[in-house]
Amino acid sequence: MKAAVHTSYGPPDVVRITEVEKPTAKDNEVLVKVHATTVNRTDCGFRAAKPFFVRFFTGLVRPRVTVLGSEFAGEVEAVGSGVRSFEVGDRVFGFNGSRFGAHAEYMATPEDGSVAAMPANVTFEEAAASTEGSHYALSFIRKAKIRSGQDVLVNGATGAIGSAAVQLVKRLGAEVTAVRNTEHVELVRGLGADRVIDYTTEDFTKDDQTYDVVHDAVGKSSFGRCRRLLKPGGIYLPSDLGPLSLNPILALITPLFGGRKVVFPLPKRDPGMVSYFKELIESGAFKPLIDRRYRLDQIVEAYRYVETGQKIGNVVISVEPSAEPFERSSPRLASRSAEAASETPTPRTGGSRGRRASPRCAAR
Repeated sequence: MKAAVHTSYGPPDVVRITEVEKPTAKDNEVLVKVHATTVNRTDCGFRAAKPFFVRFFTGLVRPRVTVLGSEFAGEVEAVGSGVRSFEVGDRVFGFNGSRFGAHAEYMATPEDGSVAAMPANVTFEEAAASTEGSHYALSFIRKAKIRSGQDVLVNGATGAIGSAAVQLVKRLGAEVTAVRNTEHVELVRGLGADRVIDYTTEDFTKDDQTYDVVHDAVGKSSFGRCRRLLKPGGIYLPSDLGPLSLNPILALITPLFGGRKVVFPLPKRDPGMVSYFKELIESGAFKPLIDRRYRLDQIVEAYRYVETGQKIGNVVISVEPSAEPFERSSPRLASRSAEAASETPTPRTGGSRGRRASPRCAAR
């Protein structure tokens, strides 16, 4: 089968499309014929081994996991012994986490993992873009115990995490202030934001309003800069390690003083998460944002685009092109075809400045 393989750490060019052995469905596993996957910040970080400590989990000298890709949507090709929840031909989607493997024509995943039947009302491309950023957003929101009536600011509101966070927080009944540039003000309003701050004309950290939670979904700010925005007892909720990798340390120290604090969630395996988003998607309560779509043989270009820090929502890889028309995931998002996606993007001034050390290497 064809797969996007990297046998060394480095820039996007270390990835090659090559033939590898097709996996088999072991006991209690499902073999999925992958129709669509994504390239995201996590893939970038593990491919480049940045920050360096990633190597302690993936291999000091060279990667042990050579096929990345954590989100997938496709059809069940085969089932292993003991599988009861799925049958051959079922349309499924899911999140494979640190197992990766979705940047290939086939992948195996545990039956009791984060996999579920696809929502009936979406394409493979849309389903594939529904789990990674939203998984992190949901974990963060639950850890911060966000509830109805609270004031929440989301920085990076059009990334994969941020766009999911805006929708999920609004669904809880909180008041949402979203930070994004002029071009996408209407987009984030369409996601449910009550108020939008245009960071190209206003420094959101100097906002006069205070918040119960400030969620930095893009990893370009800090507790020090956002502390003044927090109400007494308010929470700064980062999505990465932060400057000098201080966020985990601040999460241990700041609660001791009983005032404003950092909460740094470590997302855990949650098999029920995918089913939860299936229900939200089918009810119309959640819509993944898709920016560009590439073919599998264009994955290096996809990596380059993600690393510009300019993507909006998700970048999809069509592994097995669907016969279904590729529709916009939001009426306010201009999805682009693979041909348009293959053009060299024009980086916007300052788009990637302030990038923090994190395996999630570009703005979502």
